[in-house]
Amino acid sequence: MGSPGRKPATAVIVLVTVVSGLAMLLLGCELGGIGAPPPALPTAAPSPPASPTGTSVPTATPPQGQPVTDKWALWTDGTQLRGANIWQRIVIPKIDGSEFLGSDHVGPPYTQEDFHRLAALGANYVNISGPGLFTEEPPYVLDEEVQAHLDNLLHMIANADMFAVITARTGPGRNDFTFVRDEAGTWFKKSQLIEWMWQDQEAQDAWVEMWRYTAERYRANPIVVGYDLMCEPNSAGALLAIWAPAEFYPEYAGTLYDWNQLYPRISAAIRQVDPDTPILVGAMGWSAVRWLPYLEPTGDPRTVYMVHQYQPQDQYTHQEPPAPNTFPGEFDLNWDGTPDPFNRQWLDEYLAYIDAFQYQHGVPVSVNEFGVVRWVPGGAAFMDDQMDLFERRGMNHALWAWDPSWEPWTEEVDAFNFRHGPDPDHRADVESSDLIDVIVKHWARNIIRPSDFNQ
Repeated sequence: MGSPGRKPATAVIVLVTVVSGLAMLLLGCELGGIGAPPPALPTAAPSPPASPTGTSVPTATPPQGQPVTDKWALWTDGTQLRGANIWQRIVIPKIDGSEFLGSDHVGPPYTQEDFHRLAALGANYVNISGPGLFTEEPPYVLDEEVQAHLDNLLHMIANADMFAVITARTGPGRNDFTFVRDEAGTWFKKSQLIEWMWQDQEAQDAWVEMWRYTAERYRANPIVVGYDLMCEPNSAGALLAIWAPAEFYPEYAGTLYDWNQLYPRISAAIRQVDPDTPILVGAMGWSAVRWLPYLEPTGDPRTVYMVHQYQPQDQYTHQEPPAPNTFPGEFDLNWDGTPDPFNRQWLDEYLAYIDAFQYQHGVPVSVNEFGVVRWVPGGAAFMDDQMDLFERRGMNHALWAWDPSWEPWTEEVDAFNFRHGPDPDHRADVESSDLIDVIVKHWARNIIRPSDFNQ
């Protein structure tokens, strides 16, 4: 984004509103609760669908033997992948200027050193949360600049000896403004919001073709260990203002709004050209844990079902400073005006939705987004307990987020940049913090990297 000093006063106002809007966006990818009625959680310690009476769901433990050498085994043989998300979108110069997200077609820019630093901390997995390869508006065709950018990202990640999952945030009929749709009319125009894919058969058909093309291009890439078909399907909340799956499916199952009718078509198209690379699928409702029971597995033997876990979002993980609620602690978790205990037990019981889904369908589940803003009290303890609970379930996980070293970006948007420490006013890397120590401790458990495949 351009320097305010070289712009008229009106442009300074635009700068502030853009940064504010993007700051909201980067409070994690899952924004189902921002600007919307709070989700009605069933109890203080949510009750998931139950397994058969008297039957406990076994938890997996990380393997201690030789590293696996098959991409599918990376998702099924205990927790093998631990890493972070990177966020990018197509740059809009009239909104972003030439510095804030960089001057390339996609931003913010990442360098080789950014990925070397991530790997040096122990991560072995990058979830690339960025634009899909086809244009967002018709005619839906290959965006060659996005493709070249993704090729370069994968080259840098490979050089850092890490695996990658390609996640399509955007594509035909959907742009990144869908994640900040409540900001439409402020720092971007309402007319710039694109999310008609949920009402347009042509756009959905093009999304299928986009993934067929993507899989054919990257099927032989040794570091690409997954295709995440869509970051946070959101038609229910975004277009219909429906926040509970039990309200959505009786009326909209099988319609264009229903992800369950679209994603199997995408999966089938991928399998026509790539029978091996694992497919990752999250549920409607921004892939929230409580929507997982309503995701209908396809039966594909190499599909991973996944969640994004930021709950309790409004009350804890996304608190603005000064954040009043801590972990462990007590505060109102179910909107009834009465404090509830918030601790490891609450997290474990909430994640039991995942246990029931795995028990019912016999499929692997991963968590390819989760996190906490860096200043919340008890954030390190929260992340430690949560990551340990993922590990006990044998789930791969990628936290939100690994920001680039691009200063115009990190100086403005850094709520989830754990490298900046717990002080919300501090805008640079710190040598150490409790949160950094927890993350590095868990990443140190990684025992496999792409180079091990070639031994």
